[in-house]
Amino acid sequence: MMHTNGRAYLNRCARLYYEPMPSFAYIARDAGGRRVKGRADAANESAMLTDLAARGLAPIRVDAARSRKRGGRVGVRALSASYRQLSELLRSGVPLLRGLGLLARAKSNPTLAAAWGEVAESLSGGERLADAMDKHPRIFAPVHVAMIRAGERGAFLEPVLARLATLLEQQADLRGRVIGNLLYPAVLLLVGAGVIVASLVFFVPKFAEFFSKMPDLPIATRLLLATSAIVTAHAWLTVSFVLATLVGVVIALRNPSVRLQMVRTSMRVPTLGPLFASIAVARFARMLGTLLENGIPMLQALDIARDSAGNPILADAVTRASELVRHGEPLSKPLADSGLFPDDVLEIISVGESANNLPSVLIRLADTMEARIDRTLGMLLRLMEPAMLLVIAGVVMFIFLALVVPMMQLSSQL
Repeated sequence: MMHTNGRAYLNRCARLYYEPMPSFAYIARDAGGRRVKGRADAANESAMLTDLAARGLAPIRVDAARSRKRGGRVGVRALSASYRQLSELLRSGVPLLRGLGLLARAKSNPTLAAAWGEVAESLSGGERLADAMDKHPRIFAPVHVAMIRAGERGAFLEPVLARLATLLEQQADLRGRVIGNLLYPAVLLLVGAGVIVASLVFFVPKFAEFFSKMPDLPIATRLLLATSAIVTAHAWLTVSFVLATLVGVVIALRNPSVRLQMVRTSMRVPTLGPLFASIAVARFARMLGTLLENGIPMLQALDIARDSAGNPILADAVTRASELVRHGEPLSKPLADSGLFPDDVLEIISVGESANNLPSVLIRLADTMEARIDRTLGMLLRLMEPAMLLVIAGVVMFIFLALVVPMMQLSSQL
């Protein structure tokens, strides 16, 4: 009985120490009689009143501050930084529960800090770290929980946290490089589309009345005037059509069969198809290599890495590979049937399996493929910029000629 009461007392102490203190909003008067409003953290309302009195403030009203609505996902880099910080704390000899308490008191990301606080509370109640993190699937992905569970069982939690932080940093870097390379062409496309729409809405209609008196107009001019009339006179219909198209595309992409067919079609596009395949393979290789390196069994690692690839064709191939590996087959053979893995990549995976160093081989393979992706994206960007400029210039030239040619014909007849 005393043991139970002692443990309950320790748990309450741990919660008081590691949980962030509640906030209180107060209205008070200072020594000069002026009203002072503020917000401060305290253990309870009595402690808040004591703190105000110590500061020479006469409280008028003290209320528990409304907690900020938290929820949703946390940024990859913020999560990576918290894993890195926890790893460094454990390496320095700080106990796990105290390290979680430090993360829970961080001010930079309230959502993540609150999640770590709840994890610390569960840990003080006797749960394991992985089980406590598994209660927050929107913040801690299943792959993170699996790696940390393996680290707890194998008593190497600190290096697992460091590798997990590195994995998230590398994923964020790859995503940032892809988005950064595509940002300029996207902005160029939007600017070009804006110029063309502005011409159809504000510039072309000024010539409509003039051209209406001309009997024989070139086909290009009639097409331009009709397009301008649709955009201006039926703007609501045009906007509705565009929005309906976007909504239809989003709904269609949520259908697994439609998404699979679109991915298969995109894989047949020259240059872009191999690029999309390389991105999926690089993500799969890095995830699988990291999981195997941290002691996750092969079948469980395949299931987790399959969902992280982001490619339904690769996911189907990994599912088949998992079944064959379960019966003793090598991994490289079923992956070759997907058509996403180049021959040199399959050969490297086969050699890694034979040499029994597949985890390190997969991680080096991911590094090589990501460097190859960077070079391909750079080459495509250098080709896309002049191509898009030529397309935009061609459309503007078409508008100009469609308006000028009838005038030149009229002047020649006069």
